[in-house]
Amino acid sequence: MKPCSLPRVLACAAGIAISAVATAALADWPERPVRVIIPYAAGAAGDIAFRALSPALSASLGQPVVIDYKAGAGGNIGTAETARAKPDGYTLVLGATNNFVINQYLYKDMAFDPLKDLVPVTRVADVPSVLFVNASVPATSYREFAAYAKAHPGKLNYGSPGAGTAPHLSAFALSNAMGAAMVHVPYKGAQPGVTGLLANDVQMFLVGYGVAGAHLASGRIRALAVAGTQRLRALPDVPTLAQAGAPDGVLSNWWGLAAPRGTPPAVIQKLADAVRQARHDPKVRDTLEAQGFVLPDDTPATFAAQLVHEAAAWRDIVARSGATVE
Repeated sequence: MKPCSLPRVLACAAGIAISAVATAALADWPERPVRVIIPYAAGAAGDIAFRALSPALSASLGQPVVIDYKAGAGGNIGTAETARAKPDGYTLVLGATNNFVINQYLYKDMAFDPLKDLVPVTRVADVPSVLFVNASVPATSYREFAAYAKAHPGKLNYGSPGAGTAPHLSAFALSNAMGAAMVHVPYKGAQPGVTGLLANDVQMFLVGYGVAGAHLASGRIRALAVAGTQRLRALPDVPTLAQAGAPDGVLSNWWGLAAPRGTPPAVIQKLADAVRQARHDPKVRDTLEAQGFVLPDDTPATFAAQLVHEAAAWRDIVARSGATVE
């Protein structure tokens, strides 16, 4: 047996030392505050959900979670900054269906590839859209509304927070499923769209409960169905689209965390576990479910698989809608 040369021994020792340091670093993560970029303006549904979750998440991680708003370009600016960040677990992005999936089919040039440059951590909260209609529409159920819309082609408008947004494309898919020719009216944000719905400038708005639900008590709008797999705790008497008899094809919106590609798997898993623990906090769950959120039992693997699965579906919807963003 040949004796080991001194250079080889030193190289082996160095490798072991580096591995030990890396392992220790992972075990100690996080050692400082974790920055979460929210690539939309304050007050968005995901912002509301994450601010409710963040105290419990900070407690689980043992470090503060700092929110950093980087809005612009449909969420692309903040997401691109995350993709370029050091993959050490200290910079994350809270994304939605748009910037994680849809935007790649809307924008001609993007500075990142969501499926290649980011590592999914976990969904934080699902935001099932609610089919809201103006009270002047003679319909109290999905079937009645679908029949009325189909019988009046081009006479009904549906609003959205903007062209190419998940609510726009979901409403487009729903109108197609109904066989109804409806006119899209894009607004600059969800709240202006709700104002348009209340004024009967648009007769339908497919958006999260937290955006328009407070107006149900006034009787000026109605909730006919929920675009999700289960009824909302906030609307127990409102059926899902499937229960109401709608065809498949309307996807739900969600918000989730991702990290730069190259972030150690152990850090990704630790993050996912911390989010899961925060989601299970009774106060967090009660607060979010009362606002129309659904808290998923998600993992990095299931979130990654969902992104791939939904990419094909949204690509088809975008193509059929003809939506583009410069």
